[in-house]
Amino acid sequence: MIFKWRFIYSPPGKMERLLTIKDISGLLQVSQALVYKWVHFGFIPYIKIGSLIRFKESEISKWIKKRQKSGRESLRLNLEELVLL
Repeated sequence: MIFKWRFIYSPPGKMERLLTIKDISGLLQVSQALVYKWVHFGFIPYIKIGSLIRFKESEISKWIKKRQKSGRESLRLNLEELVLL
């Protein structure tokens, strides 16, 4: 049996970098087991290539930005606000 392999040429800079489980766990500073759980429950966007799990860098950036919470500008409470409460 003869197999013909076809390679799709992609000019440099056109193909987006794919991240591994290890890359994601390092980026988010969580365990690899937690990343696997997120994938299993569909919590994090991923791509399945055969048995491999990969992540698009742009999709992970969007995912992180969607979960970003804005903090308080000041941790000190204004005394006038306390009196009004």
